[in-house]
Amino acid sequence: MTRTFIALELDASQQHFLGNVIRQGKRLLPDVRWVDPASIHLTLAFLGELNDEQLEKARAAARSAATLSQPFSYRLSGLGTFGTPRSPRVLWMGVSEPSGALTVVHQALSLALEQRGFAVDKRPFSPHLTLARIKSPLTSEQIQHLQQLISRYQFASPAYHVMHLYVMKSELFRSGALYTCLEACSFQSQ
Repeated sequence: MTRTFIALELDASQQHFLGNVIRQGKRLLPDVRWVDPASIHLTLAFLGELNDEQLEKARAAARSAATLSQPFSYRLSGLGTFGTPRSPRVLWMGVSEPSGALTVVHQALSLALEQRGFAVDKRPFSPHLTLARIKSPLTSEQIQHLQQLISRYQFASPAYHVMHLYVMKSELFRSGALYTCLEACSFQSQ
């Protein structure tokens, strides 16, 4: 069985940008569980544990979605939280892609997966990158620090050009997750 997801990779400049945000966050909120910037992906579909036959179907779905999509650019833009303002659970970085190409890729992938028998998430697509998970309630002082961090990052990063959709393997270890690219599916050029 292979723990599998389909995602867009980040380049070194995006990881560096996120690394700066996370370093500042660690100084302000050392008790929060911060993500390693090198392990952050823009996940479009998490498929869980797949057998060999299912894995081949997932790879075929990713190839199909990539052939229906074109390269595009997006920016990292603004921090936010999931959960209530008084009890946030996740700190995330938003993704800005005004042309709608990211949504087209996500829809094409969802359709291709569904046609191959996979259950797909029916919730509205909300692209984001998880930077931290907050396991216990924050003090009022910690909430203020979190708000300072959020207000500091309400601007967009430089644009990143996306050329591939990646089928990824995830292995969980005590030290963290190890990600391996199983297949890079090229978007069609115009």
